[in-house]
Amino acid sequence: MRDFFILLFIFWITTLFLPWYALLIPAILFGAVLFYKSLRAFFTGFLAGATAWGVQVIYIDIMNASILSNRIAEMLGAGSSWLVLLITALIGGLVCGCGTLLGNRFRILFQPKNRPQSAT
Repeated sequence: MRDFFILLFIFWITTLFLPWYALLIPAILFGAVLFYKSLRAFFTGFLAGATAWGVQVIYIDIMNASILSNRIAEMLGAGSSWLVLLITALIGGLVCGCGTLLGNRFRILFQPKNRPQSAT
């Protein structure tokens, strides 16, 4: 739970000031440091990223009275602006989840292996 809130805060701050692809940098770093299991790394990163992007998207949608999301929904034929917001949050979750998983797998790849000593 602590890892989720750490990632949520870092992802939220990153989305405020940097472009979307900058989320990969803290996702990879914190994925390597915080997680020892790959499945937990992915799902915690996914939920934190989807929550951070979802909150940011809903805030932007409220501030512009849903004009932008309605136009995008109409352009894509999605039907509802809420569907566009949900898809956006899911994309953010996938970016962050894949980033934390990548960081976790890098740590596993580069950590030294315990090899038994030879008898000679």
